[in-house]
Amino acid sequence: MTDSDIPPPLLLPDEIHQAVRPGTALLRLETTHSRQGVLDGAWWPRTRDVEQEVPALVSALAEHLGPITRVGLDAAAWDGIPTRLVIDDRVVHLDSFPVGDDTVLITRGDKDHFALMVVPPDTEPDAARAVMARAVHADNITQATELLVAMLLPPGTEQGGEA
Repeated sequence: MTDSDIPPPLLLPDEIHQAVRPGTALLRLETTHSRQGVLDGAWWPRTRDVEQEVPALVSALAEHLGPITRVGLDAAAWDGIPTRLVIDDRVVHLDSFPVGDDTVLITRGDKDHFALMVVPPDTEPDAARAVMARAVHADNITQATELLVAMLLPPGTEQGGEA
């Protein structure tokens, strides 16, 4: 298959980025089979409430990937991470790691892992859509943290403060 045979990433309709209630998964997945990019997708939760946001994410992923067995989250970035949740009548184990709040790690089966960039809940819709679109490009070699800093900081702002 040549690059010209690979369809461009599908964009979410603009309406989806309007007021979306917590517990609705806003998710983009890479559309190629290669999985050679740094990230496999992007997720834009509406809050930092694990019990409200993670079930929608897992349900949406399960539709495309099959049963999800584990979710790894950064404990410092989320409000109280339980050790497991029952989602769609399946037990999903939750792990807390110091992975950074810019990434969530998803496990399908025993060893098949997916890395999703986490867009901060308070991100403006246009910025969230742009950074999510960049994260799912098959040729993306940029880590989630770098993508978020580059695309979400106001122009003229450095990581250390005003330029």
